[in-house]
Amino acid sequence: MAKKLILDVDCGVDDAQAIMMALAVPDVQILGITCVQGNTSVDNICKNTLRVLKVCQRMEISVFRGASEPLLGGSLSSEGFHGKDGLGDAPDPMAPGLELVQKEGAVAAMTRIVSEHPGEVSLVATGPLTNLALAARIDPTFPQKLKGLYIMGGNTESRGNTTVCAEFNFASDPEAAYIVLNSYKCPTYIATWEFTCRNKLPWGFCDGWLSQDSEKARFMKKIFKHSMDVSYNERYQKEMVDGMGFMSCDSYAVAAAIDESFMTESDHIAVTVELTGTHTRGMMVLDTLDVLQNKHKVHIMKKVDLEMFKRMLMNALK
Repeated sequence: MAKKLILDVDCGVDDAQAIMMALAVPDVQILGITCVQGNTSVDNICKNTLRVLKVCQRMEISVFRGASEPLLGGSLSSEGFHGKDGLGDAPDPMAPGLELVQKEGAVAAMTRIVSEHPGEVSLVATGPLTNLALAARIDPTFPQKLKGLYIMGGNTESRGNTTVCAEFNFASDPEAAYIVLNSYKCPTYIATWEFTCRNKLPWGFCDGWLSQDSEKARFMKKIFKHSMDVSYNERYQKEMVDGMGFMSCDSYAVAAAIDESFMTESDHIAVTVELTGTHTRGMMVLDTLDVLQNKHKVHIMKKVDLEMFKRMLMNALK
């Protein structure tokens, strides 16, 4: 039976890689892609998502526009890594336009689709969690109708890649991350910043991955060039944990949603998000002492099958 997914993205380069990974799996049914402001503006996110669907010849998949700013405003930007447009500032004059975005909003679409398939849909969130927080507030029954929730975001060792102690997606909307981690009681799996760093691939793999003779590979090579160049600058190297290498951060969450056997080791623990700290706002907090007495515990990925990951990535660009 096909695995039903909704992808909630802030479509930068690694979101594009994750979307293409999911599209390449025959028994995965993507019921919709919802867009949220994050790596760039929500309009750019919608355009980028449509570009990915076009190169994969999957324009039948619906794209929905979501939140254009965090719950409390004050957007961050990752244009230094992903480019101003989110896809490496490598425009396509023939790219699909915003007229192809659905009239229905992302939050309404998300809650509707899951209500039509209760207990069958897994939600993969690879950007700030604003849409998910709004969905839970508008329809409090929404989280319990999900089969599972897969998140790329947060951190486990206060290693920041945006602020001193916070990862980009959680730092972009700490209130949304707090709401999601405290109100979604479905099985929840988190690919954190430190985890992705420790499960990176060698750059040599990336060379072979991008050299495949396909339109998808040529597209990826074009949009990924900016990020690959930036990865060698001093600031980015300081952000990294355990040395340099190729990381497709968002793809880990998608891979876990596609195949549960991908995850080989995880911690089962209650978590929340710091909202008020001067240096720690947006940091994910692990309740190792059970002080919060939160019965809902999430699965924090630690180790995965990297050979399976390589195969999934290769298939994404075939």
